[in-house]
Amino acid sequence: MLNIALFGPPGAGKGTQSEFLVNKYKLFYISTGDLLRKEIKNQTKLGVEAQSIIAEGGLVSDEIIVQIIEKTITDNFDSNGFLFDGFPRTYIQAYILEGLMLKLNTSLNCLVSLNVPEDVSTQRLLDRGKTSGRSDDNEIVIRNRLREYNDKTLPVLQFYKDKGIYKEIDGTKSIENVTEDINHIIKDELSKSLLNIVLFGYPGSGRGSLGKALAKEYGLEYVATGAMLDSEIKTGSEIGNRIKELYENGQLVPDEIVVQLIEKKLANSKDIKGFIFKGYPRTLVQSYILDGLLKKHGSAISKIIEIEVPTLELIKRLDARSKTESAMPYDASTARIVQRLQEHEQKTIPVIEKYNQLHGVTKIDGLGNFEEVYKRIAYEIENGFKNLR
Repeated sequence: MLNIALFGPPGAGKGTQSEFLVNKYKLFYISTGDLLRKEIKNQTKLGVEAQSIIAEGGLVSDEIIVQIIEKTITDNFDSNGFLFDGFPRTYIQAYILEGLMLKLNTSLNCLVSLNVPEDVSTQRLLDRGKTSGRSDDNEIVIRNRLREYNDKTLPVLQFYKDKGIYKEIDGTKSIENVTEDINHIIKDELSKSLLNIVLFGYPGSGRGSLGKALAKEYGLEYVATGAMLDSEIKTGSEIGNRIKELYENGQLVPDEIVVQLIEKKLANSKDIKGFIFKGYPRTLVQSYILDGLLKKHGSAISKIIEIEVPTLELIKRLDARSKTESAMPYDASTARIVQRLQEHEQKTIPVIEKYNQLHGVTKIDGLGNFEEVYKRIAYEIENGFKNLR
């Protein structure tokens, strides 16, 4: 989801650029003035309340504004994102928007400010007044509007500067050049939006083969801790030698080592659209580690997918795999297979339950041939990409 706030003094050209952003990126346009007029026209409860306040010469409270905005976002949450024009207008409203975005499990990607000097804004509006017929396009009103903008809005800009998501554009350029500059910023923001998928399922559910194939198809980086550990051993690295020693002594590889390898993978992966994590996290502790690692790199989990396969089918698959070159150590006997399935149930099911509470888990029927299950997961991945745009 792409959420942008567009700022600029009167005469900066926000209307023109808003139209471009809405059409180009299929964003839902949010202007508090437009929303208020719509609520009043439809005589909704909030509209009636706002109308009575305006009729008495008062200002509509933030409490009413935020309810209208929340309702608008909730009603249009299937859009690609939202463009906020003229909101937040005050420092307090900036905090309100932060809380609202947090409640809706999203965030503001950036604030784009069209920087136009006061004399340029004034002249533009005076020129517009010659043809617009608008009573507010006179110098006295224009100066008051600009003064109000500077008094109330500059602290808002500082708020977003402090957050590190403030983007400034020279609004005195031609319309085409301003549009080009904005487009560059948005493309840069979209490149930060990675689709990060955690693929769950019992041993034998097909996570490995499906995860690799899906990663290749959709430009995702496949992250499997087992393969990463084996790779370190083969390269003979310092970490690899330590892993080998742990294996030989029958010990588990500690999270400290696994975290180093995952972090290296996150840092070194370039020109990808996201990650598919298979085999990690396996425990609640590891789930918190992964959340922290992704946050450190400015990202987060996008989708949790669990491949569901009945237990008897899992045992049959793992028993058949034990007779192939792809056999895993725990495939050696039925007793070891059952032990591995029980271990997954005890350690990993609580992780899935945690993610289900936080994000929701998409259940995929794992029965059928490879192509059938692949198509089911591919459908969810494609929906995931749509939600990022």
